[in-house]
Amino acid sequence: MDLTALKEKIKYQLSPEQESILDRAYEVALKAHEDQMRASGAPYISHPLSVAIILAEDLEMDFETIVSGLLHDVVEDSEMTTAKLSDVFGSNIALLVDGVTKLTRIREKTRTEQQAHNLHKMFLAMAKDIRVVIIKLADRLHNMRTLDSVNTEKQMRIARETLEIYAPLANRLGMYFIKSELEDRALRFLKPQVYKEIQRLVDKKRSVREEFVTEVINTLNTKLSEVDINADIMGRPKHFYSIYKKMIDKSRSFEEIYDLTAVRIIVESVKDCYGALGVVHTMWTPLPGRFKDYIAMPKPNMYQSLHTTVIGLRKEPVEIQIRTLDMHRTAEFGIAAHWKYKEGIDKESAFDNKLAWLRQVMDFQNELRDVEEFVDSLKVDLFSDQVFVFTPKGDVVDLPSGAIPIDFAYRIHTEVGNRCIGAKVNGAIVPLDYELQTGDIVQILTSKSAHGPSRDWLKKVRTSTARTRIRQWFKKEQREDNIEHGMSLLRSEIKKLGYGSKSILQNKEHNFVEEVLDDLNYSSYEDLLANIGYGNQSAESVANRLIDYYREKYEAENVIEKIIEEEQKPVEVSTSGVAIQGIDNALLKLAKCCNPIPGDEVVGYITRGKGVTIHKADCPNIGAKKDEEEERLIDVMWSDEDSINYPVPLQISMSNRPGAIYDILGEISKMEINVSALHSRGGIVYVTLEVKDKDQLTQVMNKINSIKDVDRVRRV
Repeated sequence: MDLTALKEKIKYQLSPEQESILDRAYEVALKAHEDQMRASGAPYISHPLSVAIILAEDLEMDFETIVSGLLHDVVEDSEMTTAKLSDVFGSNIALLVDGVTKLTRIREKTRTEQQAHNLHKMFLAMAKDIRVVIIKLADRLHNMRTLDSVNTEKQMRIARETLEIYAPLANRLGMYFIKSELEDRALRFLKPQVYKEIQRLVDKKRSVREEFVTEVINTLNTKLSEVDINADIMGRPKHFYSIYKKMIDKSRSFEEIYDLTAVRIIVESVKDCYGALGVVHTMWTPLPGRFKDYIAMPKPNMYQSLHTTVIGLRKEPVEIQIRTLDMHRTAEFGIAAHWKYKEGIDKESAFDNKLAWLRQVMDFQNELRDVEEFVDSLKVDLFSDQVFVFTPKGDVVDLPSGAIPIDFAYRIHTEVGNRCIGAKVNGAIVPLDYELQTGDIVQILTSKSAHGPSRDWLKKVRTSTARTRIRQWFKKEQREDNIEHGMSLLRSEIKKLGYGSKSILQNKEHNFVEEVLDDLNYSSYEDLLANIGYGNQSAESVANRLIDYYREKYEAENVIEKIIEEEQKPVEVSTSGVAIQGIDNALLKLAKCCNPIPGDEVVGYITRGKGVTIHKADCPNIGAKKDEEEERLIDVMWSDEDSINYPVPLQISMSNRPGAIYDILGEISKMEINVSALHSRGGIVYVTLEVKDKDQLTQVMNKINSIKDVDRVRRV
């Protein structure tokens, strides 16, 4: 596969300038990925080329999006920067590429936190340009098509993420063909036995079903021709994941699922849609409750169609969908079918109204400091089944399944929610925890004298919009109480970790609080305390950050010395491994300040009445003496003695993952190295090892450094 394959798939004529840009983009991508291979063994360039082809051939996207698809991994996988991309290809393409580029340097180490940060970044970029997510979906689609090449653990992780995030996102954007393929491919890896069984059952009934559908199509063609309705009629097989969901959600066996194939009627106009519906209902008996008019009331993802289920030929039920060609394009390709850059639609058009849900996401994301909470909110608000209810004026409001009148009230306006005292549904008073159903007409009862929301509402509401607005009210109303409570919680956590809160929070030499405020993006100490008291910020995580800064400032140099002297018995070490001509070994000792070992450059310091102390040549204590007491420094060297072990203190910075210290000790044990002292506090482990020389020390430090969640290993 090369650039020619991509050019052949672009369904519009490229200008000479566009062709030049595309050639240059291919060269940049080729160079960025020249030494990289995919897990399948194919050159890595095949992946961005395939993503660009999906964007060009299947989605017919604009030129900038196709070029960005070709470049989407260059920043992540090479030394190319977003700034350089902007200089060469323009700011729009740079923005799109940056939007799909994963964050590579974030403090959090767990995969869940990394995923949350990357999704958060993508949604921020989506708010600026929705094409970011179209590229990301094309990227994920090709990755799922080639998922056989990676190990089982990675297959499961990527398939689960696809099913939880990307397939629902494609659905929310109306991109049905991507949604369906992502779901089916994810099911194949997550539940391979279920997938194979459904495949077997579908194949078993295929010939009978195809014969039945052909008969239905021929009958419909004849009847529609009689009333002068031109139509393109086709069968649509049900996707495997859709069959699986129906079997699980409705507890049905495969034999009880009758709509394995739907019949789709594509007509020329909206008038013909309703005309065709009349013909269908005249021919066959419609099933009660199975008619849905998504033309008069489109879904939020722009989907429009008429759905009906009838008792058709052979007295078997059959689902029929009726739509225009434009509606069909929208149903398959969603937002990509109406891309405003491609069609020149004005920014203030109805197109932007279709993305109201994205604006709602970005409205409340600014109030959520925890990115994992942000992702959980997405799963509830955007990716759950929807219900469609009406205001008394007839406006449609979409809410997640299970939403209650309080969710509806906050969707209308924050003040409507805060002043809510009751609700009417279809003219009747209902409890505030009543679950709304599609078609309900909802009226919120308010009072100016209302005292605001109840804390119980937080347990009942379904949308994050409502939950965030309720928390915001309590945060504002009870700020002073929250600050006081936050201070109490923070002091308690600092005390639990074995430190005095005054030395941490009111240190006269160094402002540790200011550093943590910068880390967490708070403008004031009061804001931080209020968020802790309100429950929006963990007191434990703040205390750990403060203590990390304190230790870095005051404990790094002397903590090992204290541990050795106060908590452990002195380790007796022979110094016969050091040689000084004319001086007995009894008069030698190793300096505790720098703990030299064979392989280090060393120097001797003559101590009056105590013999010679051996220091590392770069020991700060020796550096301070070189000018004033140079005559007391003598040359020393290590002897060939290799049967001696030397104590070396290490400082290991790591996350507080359970079992991490066990992993560290396991690696040390494998090398048959003795541990003479061990102490941990928060995210820092101090360990004293007995090693033969510097080479052995380097090996064990490298081993420890390779352990998951270990940030840094240093010799103290």
